[in-house]
Amino acid sequence: MNPLLSPSTLKHQAVPFHQIKPEHFLPALEDSIKRGHENLSVIKKKPASFENTLKGLEECSEELEFIFTLFNNLLAANSSPELQQLSMQLGPKVASFANDILLDPEVFARVEEVYKNRSTLASAEERRLSEKVYRDFQRSGAGLTETQKERMRAIDERLAQLSPKFRENVLKATNAFELWIENEKDLSGLPQAYRDMAREAAIEKGRSDQWLFTLHQPSFVPFMKFAEKRELREKLFRAYNSRALGGEFDNQPVIRELTTLMTEKAKLMGCESYAAFALQLRMAEKPETVITFLNRLRKAAWGPAEKEVAEVQALATTHGGPDKIQSWDFAFYSEKLKEQKYSFDEESLRPYFKLENVLAGVFEHASRLFNLKFTQNDEYPVYHPDVKVFEVQKANGDFIGLFYADFHPRATKSQGAWMTNYYEQGLFRGDHRRPHVSIVCNFSKPTADQPSLLNFDEVSTLFHEFGHALHSLLSQVKYRSLAGTNVYLDFVELPSQIFENWAEEPESLKLFAFHYRTNDLIPLDLIERLKRSQRFQAAYATMRQLSFAFLDMAWYQTPPPASESVQAFEDRVLAGFRLLPKVEGTNISAGFGHIFGGGYSSGYYSYKWAEALDADAFELFRERGIFDRDAAERFENFILSKGGSDHPMKLYEQFRGRAPDPEALLRRDGLV
Repeated sequence: MNPLLSPSTLKHQAVPFHQIKPEHFLPALEDSIKRGHENLSVIKKKPASFENTLKGLEECSEELEFIFTLFNNLLAANSSPELQQLSMQLGPKVASFANDILLDPEVFARVEEVYKNRSTLASAEERRLSEKVYRDFQRSGAGLTETQKERMRAIDERLAQLSPKFRENVLKATNAFELWIENEKDLSGLPQAYRDMAREAAIEKGRSDQWLFTLHQPSFVPFMKFAEKRELREKLFRAYNSRALGGEFDNQPVIRELTTLMTEKAKLMGCESYAAFALQLRMAEKPETVITFLNRLRKAAWGPAEKEVAEVQALATTHGGPDKIQSWDFAFYSEKLKEQKYSFDEESLRPYFKLENVLAGVFEHASRLFNLKFTQNDEYPVYHPDVKVFEVQKANGDFIGLFYADFHPRATKSQGAWMTNYYEQGLFRGDHRRPHVSIVCNFSKPTADQPSLLNFDEVSTLFHEFGHALHSLLSQVKYRSLAGTNVYLDFVELPSQIFENWAEEPESLKLFAFHYRTNDLIPLDLIERLKRSQRFQAAYATMRQLSFAFLDMAWYQTPPPASESVQAFEDRVLAGFRLLPKVEGTNISAGFGHIFGGGYSSGYYSYKWAEALDADAFELFRERGIFDRDAAERFENFILSKGGSDHPMKLYEQFRGRAPDPEALLRRDGLV
């Protein structure tokens, strides 16, 4: 029996991971597509109405959406050759079925009729859904000629193969590189904790007398910060920044085809570029607004960033470093500069950030702000032993959802950190369902001698992804397609990025920053030094993010001609952003999963856009107190619970009582 084809019998209908095998996905998907077509036939036979048409469409392919979401979640978090091969089959099938709905003139006529009469609908959420569905049909080509529709189908089905292929290439290229250290002298500068992790990694590979470093973040980042042997830093840097650039896992042809097809799709829809097409559904609305926003930040950050790099160069010179620092030197000497300026060694924090304590602290924040309680329950099946499951309730006992946490890197997991859903909040199988939410990270693993101890960046990442999780867990809408994180892309990062602010507040740190051995609270002077250091190289960090955002916009607004290589195009776009010398043979685009395999095409700017919102929003908590219940209730009621049920600017203004102040981000970063 296929466990994907019947409702789960587990508590809260949790996903039966213990029963699901790769061979279940294709037949389950094909069966759900067949049922979806049957549901579509019923919709076409009934008169146009919200109940018959829009609610009918919401329910039409819910089984397919569940199966395909589950598949993609496993593909990213616990991949296998079988799942990777399946992705090339399943994606086109799902894209084809979606087009069977979105390009059907009979269905569109019914949707259009409901949309034109939306003023008569019973609720604001129903009106919002009618607008969303009508817009989705229009943007999918419902108004195109039959010839154009067929071309749109072909494009969508091919794109459904290219994005997974891009991610697969990055994962395989990441796993393919290994830096083996035989001489302990080559580890000079690395704290013992990282040496232990590298030794554990080597032992897992059967080499107990060596140390293994990889391109996964918990291994790569500390090596670049602390390893004194410059030629090894260079080797690791070059390997990381040339992933999927040429060779067996080359992503350059994928980028070419993907951006060409997305541009063609946009032009079919009457837009000059894919960026123009995508931004119709963003707060920014058009590319010119994005570029103006980014240039404003660039103007404020460029001069200070140059000074920050000059500071690092000066320190490197005094330490006998290179006359011209390179990219593989910057993190190393920046760390020394931070120690010198703030008497602050970031590694001195790590013993106070035991993963279990930080997670408990995150839960305590959710309790104080939103009356949430998280209770671990090991009875739920999981897809990997690392995964933990928590039941989430309100203080009054109301069930809010399930929370899955998957924290450590492995060869089967994509890099980075993300939040996803297994079930969205809202109507599903005829009932109002609570969400099942997951966050997936790549934090430092525990060793034989110590637990998983996070650096401060990892602490911030946990707070960030938990903010996304709260957006889904606290959603209170009726229809799944408007629930939780189903909002404009340049708004979706607000709940995540505002939550990062709590991670550096003294009042917050006192809740969870206890030494993993002595259980002593983090010293006040260490908190103060952390606080002072938080804006260290803020301008440089801003310029780095801006370079990514401009590169993203360039690929989707003005893609290169066929005669210009991927590398040449990137070099041209980033020429005005380089604060350090260009490293030949390296490339950002080939490994830029966010924009070619992660749904952020023409949207990477949204991180800075949302930072401007979160800086302004957190000022309210600073004014009232970081655990002020009234401010938290406003944020829950007007932002977290509303999902996409209203326009994000309207929701923000209801929360804040005014429009956002664009100067808040520059104030926070010390750039004004």
